[in-house]
Amino acid sequence: MTVQLNHTIVVAHDKRASARFLADILGLEVSPPYGPFLPVEIPNGVTLDYMDSPGAITPQHYAFLVSEDEFDQIFARIQEAGLTYWADPFHSRPGEINHNDGGRGTYFDDPDGHRLEIITRPYGSGG
Repeated sequence: MTVQLNHTIVVAHDKRASARFLADILGLEVSPPYGPFLPVEIPNGVTLDYMDSPGAITPQHYAFLVSEDEFDQIFARIQEAGLTYWADPFHSRPGEINHNDGGRGTYFDDPDGHRLEIITRPYGSGG
């Protein structure tokens, strides 16, 4: 058996709103609750399990590898939602996408400040 990431917990002030945000932007579905978690399953089988947390939230980074067509669709939803997006993880190039490794990528934040990223080429893949 090879090692695979199965799930990760994403803390949120409102797990329903945050799970719905991710699912809507990426074009996915929110799964039924599982205990205290509200999962969003990514097509490769990994789930992001949203959990309510009343305290301060330390922003985490979640990057999603998508096809060129998916990038166009997701990026259109980012723009339609009026979200600020950046070409870099430091939020220093607003309103831009990047072309790292010959692909396209952009960063945007979820309602709790988690830093989300979509890329069409894995880092270090050339181009």
